Amino acid sequence: MEKTELKDAFSEFKNLKNIDRPTMMGVLEDVFKTQLAKTYGTSDNFDIIINIDKGDCEIYRNREVVENVEDPNTQIALAEVNKDSDEYEIGETYAEKVEMKSFGRRGILNIRQNLQGRIMDIEKANLYNKYIAKIGEIFTGEVYQTWSKEVLILDEDGNELRLPKSEQIPGEHFKKNDTVKAIIKSVEMKNNTTPYIVLSRTSDEFLEKLFEQEVPEIYDGLITIKKVVRIPGERAKVAVESYDERIDPIGACIGVKGSRIIGIVRELRNENIDVLQWTGNTQLLIQRALSPAKISSIVPGEDGKIKVYMLPDEVKKGIGKGGCNIRLASMLIGQEIEVWRELPKQDEEEEDVLLSEFANEIEPWIIEKLQSIGCDTAKSVLALSPADIAKRADLEDETVEEVLDILRSEFEE
Repeated sequence: MEKTELKDAFSEFKNLKNIDRPTMMGVLEDVFKTQLAKTYGTSDNFDIIINIDKGDCEIYRNREVVENVEDPNTQIALAEVNKDSDEYEIGETYAEKVEMKSFGRRGILNIRQNLQGRIMDIEKANLYNKYIAKIGEIFTGEVYQTWSKEVLILDEDGNELRLPKSEQIPGEHFKKNDTVKAIIKSVEMKNNTTPYIVLSRTSDEFLEKLFEQEVPEIYDGLITIKKVVRIPGERAKVAVESYDERIDPIGACIGVKGSRIIGIVRELRNENIDVLQWTGNTQLLIQRALSPAKISSIVPGEDGKIKVYMLPDEVKKGIGKGGCNIRLASMLIGQEIEVWRELPKQDEEEEDVLLSEFANEIEPWIIEKLQSIGCDTAKSVLALSPADIAKRADLEDETVEEVLDILRSEFEE
């Protein structure tokens, strides 16, 4: 029974993938030496012969032939070895085969458990090394189980990878057996357990890798992605640059009739993607980032912010739905951008009042919200519909009406 158990452990170890033969032999020898030391006090005088292919092991104990034995583990009496023949002399080495049964059932069990423990350690190390080298690469796997906070995905070898809720695109829902594509974000070893492999569908790098897959010119290095910024599930901006004047980087990324970018958009659950040409000129990059809005002027602020002035009809385009466009433009530039409303020339002489003048009547936080959507004067607010103000500035309808009443009273005769 004991030998059968040991052969099963051998077989399991032999079939372990991604381990070289010298390492395998070393581990097996170490496991047996550990048990020999426990059984006999030392393993220094033992020879271990392992046959990986047959799943077998032979152990020989070497003892010095002496007249009187002082240490039975390292010495053997001349009379004992020569009781059947006269082949040995004092000082010679006597090699004796150690049967597995001499370890006892508990010893055999210890060997098996120790070997299985080493197998698990090697598997963990191999899995960790495999995926730590793949961080930043695209992974495609099948959903095995879903929970409220994460999704469990298996690779082709049955290894577990996790897609946390925080790394999922808002509104996504997965079910068992769904195929999921994501980027390998991180690999961690926690308390000597199986490596915790985290996937992400919200990272900027995921979008960048999708472009590499869909656009051969990016994969070949003819077009470089300079920067990617995203608000997952809503909108993204991808700045690209071509090193070949004959290649239109934007056209290459989008493809004929959108053939290349459409697959990326679908993968990201219809996330809108703006592809723009990179430039080292900050003002020009801002103009491209805030497209389709037309900018009247750009003024760097003393506080590090950049003020962008637009005509009233352009403000909404520049800010975008829920402020999405202006946020992404700021992320792309690396500085906060503020949109300010510029009055048309024919209105310059008309009376208007800055919102800051109403600080005694309107709460400061409300004024800040109105300014964040490009309304810095009373007339710029009155030019918008109540519903539009409430939606874009994220204000209650009642609050909007109160503000409008205050502003209208300023211009009533």
